[in-house]
Amino acid sequence: MPAEAQAQAQPAGWRDGWLESALAVPSPNYGPRPNGALIDLLVVHSISLPPGQYGGPEIEQLFGNRLDWDAHPYFAGLRGLEVSSHFLIRRDGTLLQFVSCDDRAWHAGRSCWRGRENCNDDSIGIELEGLEGEPFEPVQYRTLADLCQALALRYAIAHVAGHEHIAPGRKLDPGPGFDWAQLRQATRWPADRFPLATVAGRNPVISGADPGKTVAPGPDSTAAMQ
Repeated sequence: MPAEAQAQAQPAGWRDGWLESALAVPSPNYGPRPNGALIDLLVVHSISLPPGQYGGPEIEQLFGNRLDWDAHPYFAGLRGLEVSSHFLIRRDGTLLQFVSCDDRAWHAGRSCWRGRENCNDDSIGIELEGLEGEPFEPVQYRTLADLCQALALRYAIAHVAGHEHIAPGRKLDPGPGFDWAQLRQATRWPADRFPLATVAGRNPVISGADPGKTVAPGPDSTAAMQ
């Protein structure tokens, strides 16, 4: 289904790509999707700013271009970066939305999945507040499963993958602490929607993870994230 056709199908609880049950925190970092884009991929990320610290305003500030780069040494490597995701799930399960799902958020960077490059064009990005390699909270999985179901009512979702799967060797999140089996069970979605390695229980422990996650300095730039 083309993006234009998908946008016409608005089940209850949606308005112009915004989920009414989520807290709207609009980000300026987005753009239009290509004509005819088929929005069929969900990308799971993890993020904490500063690394390992939860509950503060820094993620919203980053996505809103309001982060004080001098407030923490880690932020120096993010200076000037313009990024976003469609959703963020806090440690307590609170759901925030930054970009309409009808629009293109800047979350994936250089990426490829199901034979298509530039996953920002036709995916929806979901950030979980957490650290790569560390476990996530049960309530985060419940919120994520509910969000997946809500998205599938509006878009032709056929694939779910982690940032580590669509950008292997460059990204490592959500990492081995994420329980893919729990998400599959909660959504009751078929195994073929998920990366083969996660279905087979082979999600590897990857060393050298970027502790802050989404926007590691180096290979990512503003252009790469877009």
